[in-house]
Amino acid sequence: MPTPDNTTVRIEVTDGASIPDPKDKRVITAWSLSLFGAIFLLIFLCVRHPDPYWNILSLMVGYEDAASFSFWAFLNSGIVVTFKVTFYAICLAVPMGCLVGLGRLARNRFINLLASTYVEIIRGIPLLVQLFYLYYGLSALFNIQETLAAVLSLSFCYGAYMGEVFRAGISAIPKGQTEAARSLGFNRFDTMLYIVLPQALRTILPPVGNECIALLKDSSLISILAVADMFRVGREYASTTFNHFEAFTVVAVVYLIITLILSKCVSILESRLSYYDKR
Repeated sequence: MPTPDNTTVRIEVTDGASIPDPKDKRVITAWSLSLFGAIFLLIFLCVRHPDPYWNILSLMVGYEDAASFSFWAFLNSGIVVTFKVTFYAICLAVPMGCLVGLGRLARNRFINLLASTYVEIIRGIPLLVQLFYLYYGLSALFNIQETLAAVLSLSFCYGAYMGEVFRAGISAIPKGQTEAARSLGFNRFDTMLYIVLPQALRTILPPVGNECIALLKDSSLISILAVADMFRVGREYASTTFNHFEAFTVVAVVYLIITLILSKCVSILESRLSYYDKR
């Protein structure tokens, strides 16, 4: 978003994927080499060595053989489960991050302290520990299903990180915007809702997309809760066939392809937002 000195504010988030530069119009880039190299490698391995590579990939999409394949099996496959958990976690983490970001900027000391404490605690505990704590530690008090525990853990963890993104994006809006709105009779709530947040969203959306990609990658940790995601399918195949190298190669390449495609989508989104800013 342009600032009064004609510079562009861009929030850098280093925990997520490497987002391709929207201004880079070259055909051969690090992103294109990585994506097409990964796709070629996956196809080559599945064609050249269908056993075990094609068998592993088939299990990940719920296709064991032609006779047993069904749409229900696909809906419960590792890839779909990974995307479902990620989608549900994002739907909770983004609103939570918005509330936390607003809380961090609130003048009310109690709300500010509450939001800041939440960020400090959540960011100070590894996600793996949070998964164990929510599923196993609280199981004595609540009967939490493994998928729900996975979604809640990812949401609470990334809600704190996205809260910092929202806080930084809102803080980047010039003070003059708020002062002008208040001089026109807007109250603080209307100023934030109609003036500040719409402008901040253009700065916030790309790093939020980056955090969503990071959430997708970290969703591989939910396999410890017996959630049948992609990584869990690969682990179970490796434990029964002892083809650990082959199984984790397929899992890694599939994760890489998904991450690269999503990072390009974030780059396109950032380019679109920059285009509208210049108009």
